[in-house]
Amino acid sequence: MASTAKVSPGKVIRAARKTSRRQDYSSSTKRALLDNATQLFTDHGYAGTSLDEVVAAARVTKGALYHHFPSKLALFESVFDRLQEKTTREIEKKIKRTKDPWERAQVGLRAYLDVCREPRFRRIVLQEGPVALGHERWTEAEKAASLGIVQRTVDALLKDLGGGQELSESFAIVFYGAIRSASEYVADADDPDAAAAEVQATIGAILAGMRLLPSFGLQVEEAATSVAGQ
Repeated sequence: MASTAKVSPGKVIRAARKTSRRQDYSSSTKRALLDNATQLFTDHGYAGTSLDEVVAAARVTKGALYHHFPSKLALFESVFDRLQEKTTREIEKKIKRTKDPWERAQVGLRAYLDVCREPRFRRIVLQEGPVALGHERWTEAEKAASLGIVQRTVDALLKDLGGGQELSESFAIVFYGAIRSASEYVADADDPDAAAAEVQATIGAILAGMRLLPSFGLQVEEAATSVAGQ
């Protein structure tokens, strides 16, 4: 015979509050681990940071760490992804402040070069990322975070020029490759500020040259036709 016992509203509320507190604690623990791991990876790199240092800084147990992250690599990957996502949001927010496609391209470039000089992003994403994650995984993550922004920027530039949309993907890959190489150049430079200024001037000159070509769309179409006919 099925039980007809009723659960009191008070017990339901107490259980819900207990679950909520447990979730809040778990969330704050994870955040503390990520925040402190970010600082330690920035200061000492991936190889130079131990999980014992992370849990000590976060003031949690090793068991709490393993509850959220099964390994140091998993912890680093989460730190890496969080930085990438934060950077992408910030750059997109700055780009959206202007409607002119050429100004948007310059704003996006400046914003990214600013980030490349920020100690956490520079050390974790650009310097430690390829080593800890491996080149293939790092490249995939970089493309996922940056290529979409570059593609949308290039599409807007080509539209403003009145042609070349059929080559938008190749243009995006070329610009993405240039920007990624530039980020590594800035990250490894003895004077990141000077290196960023050089990159800004170089890519700015390329963009200015593109904008001044009155028959750019026609030239692109002729080039595409020539290549297709070979």
